[in-house]
Amino acid sequence: MDNIINKIRTELKHNIDEKTQTTSQNFFKEKIKFFGVRISTVTKISKEYFKQIDFKPKSEIFDLCEILWQSGFIEESFIACHWSYYVHKKYEPEDIQIFERWIGEYVNNWASCDTLCNHTVGEFIEMYPEYLFRLKDFAKSDNRWMRRASSVTLIIPARKGKFLKEILEIADILLLDKDDLVQKGYGWMLKAASEANQREIFEYVIKNKSIMPRTALRYAIEKMPKDLKSMAMER
Repeated sequence: MDNIINKIRTELKHNIDEKTQTTSQNFFKEKIKFFGVRISTVTKISKEYFKQIDFKPKSEIFDLCEILWQSGFIEESFIACHWSYYVHKKYEPEDIQIFERWIGEYVNNWASCDTLCNHTVGEFIEMYPEYLFRLKDFAKSDNRWMRRASSVTLIIPARKGKFLKEILEIADILLLDKDDLVQKGYGWMLKAASEANQREIFEYVIKNKSIMPRTALRYAIEKMPKDLKSMAMER
């Protein structure tokens, strides 16, 4: 197991891009650890090395993901996110405990949060919608990344028109959150839901626009027609 991790780290170091290394920190307010490898290259590395382990039991692959998460490097977190998604056909209900722990212990920036939750956790929830209640628990957490996770997990299902009731319930919990990254997260969730349920999301925004943070509101209406946007933005 250590051997493949060492190979990946060597590969990442060999693929450091000077421009990426210079600009990576600019996308984050919090301090992040990074090699400075382009996202497309990280994705390619994750796919290539997964071929060497795709026959292994899910538990061993999750153990490798754990090691990658523990490093704190953002590129290694992306590989962990990819690998945990690649085995989604093997997900079981108890896996939610692993994903929740990764968010709580390791996620420390919006990019790792979204990469894990959009795909791994989002796919899990589509497979096991009875665990939607856990997202409402996330939304009440003191951890900003857990709160962001509660909404960005539902981006892809929202676009499909799924889970509208739960999306609005989570938006209610996060409505007055003072953290801008949480506001952007639930605004993005509402925007995604508006693709399939524009009327319901517009009505939700109009009902709450007097108290909804402008950051969340602007995200939520981004894909709506101009006339609806104007109505929503009126003070």
